[in-house]
Amino acid sequence: MTGPELVAKVWEGGVVGAGGAGFPTHLKLKARVEIVVANGAECEPLLQVDRQLLAAEAGVILQALKAVKEAVGAVRAYVALKAKYLEAAETIKRLLPSYPGLELKFVPDVYPVGDEQVLVFETTGRLVPEGGIPPQVGVLVLNIETLFNIYNALTGWPVVDKYVTVTGAVARPLTLKVPIGTPVAELLALVNPTAQDFIVLDGGPMMGKPILPTQAVVTKTTKGLIVLPSQHPLARRKQLSARVALKRALAACCQCRECTEFCPRYLLGQAIEPHKTLRSVTYGVSSDSSSILSAFLCSECGLCDLFACTLELSPRQVNIALKAELKRQGYRPQPKNRFLKVRPWRKHRQVPASRLLARLGLLPYERPAPLSLELYQPRQVILPLQQGAGRPVQPLVRPGDKVARGEVIGRLAENEMGANLHASIAGTVVHVGDTIVIRA
Repeated sequence: MTGPELVAKVWEGGVVGAGGAGFPTHLKLKARVEIVVANGAECEPLLQVDRQLLAAEAGVILQALKAVKEAVGAVRAYVALKAKYLEAAETIKRLLPSYPGLELKFVPDVYPVGDEQVLVFETTGRLVPEGGIPPQVGVLVLNIETLFNIYNALTGWPVVDKYVTVTGAVARPLTLKVPIGTPVAELLALVNPTAQDFIVLDGGPMMGKPILPTQAVVTKTTKGLIVLPSQHPLARRKQLSARVALKRALAACCQCRECTEFCPRYLLGQAIEPHKTLRSVTYGVSSDSSSILSAFLCSECGLCDLFACTLELSPRQVNIALKAELKRQGYRPQPKNRFLKVRPWRKHRQVPASRLLARLGLLPYERPAPLSLELYQPRQVILPLQQGAGRPVQPLVRPGDKVARGEVIGRLAENEMGANLHASIAGTVVHVGDTIVIRA
């Protein structure tokens, strides 16, 4: 299959990155690269989707990886896994002889090894330049569920379902296959939260954000739902307002440098030093200070505030606020350093996943969340018009329309930033606004 043919099928299928920002995959596939990396590292604690999906659907995922490799002109492709994912690793090893040019690469069990820039270095030894993206060094990174969705798109089936780990303070952790738009409250009912008063994080414990379970729905980027008792230390940190976190960080920083010494981007040689940013911001937001502008290099991984800082301050929140303010002032980052050199002490500053779990107080919740391949059947789905980076789709349906599962109900042009939207259940459209609501 040619590159343009693959791009067209993936665009039609509405595929976006199945986690994180949800960048439209058809736009990523327009790159010409030497190496494709299937990201199965799944570095966020407690999440289990990618390793389980890889173990259950390895053949399908390797077929998709092979198709992508050929379409983008790559000479080789890697499946990046942690060695502790035994079932997925053994399945891949058994199938790889049938896929010349595909290799298994083990990556260290540290956080955040699944970050694209960290993963590119660990698998290829290449360093993505400051403010850059992997294709600039000849590498394309796609996560496991995204590759699964690419395979479906190649067969003519769009993205209508999502695999979600639901875990934490629950009686029965599970990884579920659910239609996109399924209300989060329905998934919580399946796992039975054990805390009377709890919060729910959309995503992992490090980068996930609190959501209102009575209002939130599963989207194309939902990877996990973590239930925590409201008084759990991590829950309290997550509920702290950005305004309070910002004031604390500016008032109490002792300039110990620990946030900088643990920063993954700093360790890769980039010119980001969070302790200097906290020091500089006292003098006002200006585009003249390199330490303030370095906020654009922050990946918001959370190691600085949830692991490194002994005072529980949040350099991450400072960087988020700085990026927002600089963008408001019209400043756009200008990448500078393309010739990075890894800090020689990097190996000794990486954070093991087990140590991170202990620091976060999450060891009691590190339990299996068995994968169910049986599709959950909600009575109604609520589909936001925008489910990832880019623009919202233009609705193609009106209230009262009957739709089939998999039918396109919102569309963008192929060159636009965004992804087509499809009906995740068969039924009747009952509302069209910022969302499309379908009732079975």
